[in-house]
Amino acid sequence: MKNRKLIVLGVTGSIAAYKAADLCSKLARKFEVQVIMTENACRFVTPVTFRTLSRRPVITTLWEDESQWRPRHVELADEADLFAVVPATANFIAKAANGIANDALSTFAATFAGKTVIAPAMNPKMWAHAACEANCRLLEARGVIFAGPASGAVACGAAGTGRMVEVPEIIDVIAANI
Repeated sequence: MKNRKLIVLGVTGSIAAYKAADLCSKLARKFEVQVIMTENACRFVTPVTFRTLSRRPVITTLWEDESQWRPRHVELADEADLFAVVPATANFIAKAANGIANDALSTFAATFAGKTVIAPAMNPKMWAHAACEANCRLLEARGVIFAGPASGAVACGAAGTGRMVEVPEIIDVIAANI
């Protein structure tokens, strides 16, 4: 019997991934946290950071543990209480909206049927693109909860809506939905 709820934290390839480390640290004080990182996320923050903060092995590929008969993403989908993708790139949002499952994170997203929180982080032009807007509307219609994005300066020097909201706001959204 588990005594703490399990949050699966997906981390995608955005400069905002460093904020996901802070989020993981804060969530791990109250919840079990299982991190799944995309290959691109690993270019911004290493899995060692999240392994240390979550005290669990980090999933970065579908093929890490072939000794189990049951795929880890299926097992996790049955165990998790909430799925949070922080930061969520336009790429991940498109995959989730269209059922594309070609890496560990998008495959978990296609498997998990529970509450999902997404914190977008991208260039304002990407956020405003018609395809991204349509993908977000589709996900919202399916019950996905969005935390942000916020307006302000983004890493590439542009300004507008697309900046990831701050960690305390994401924690508030997660707490309200777990």
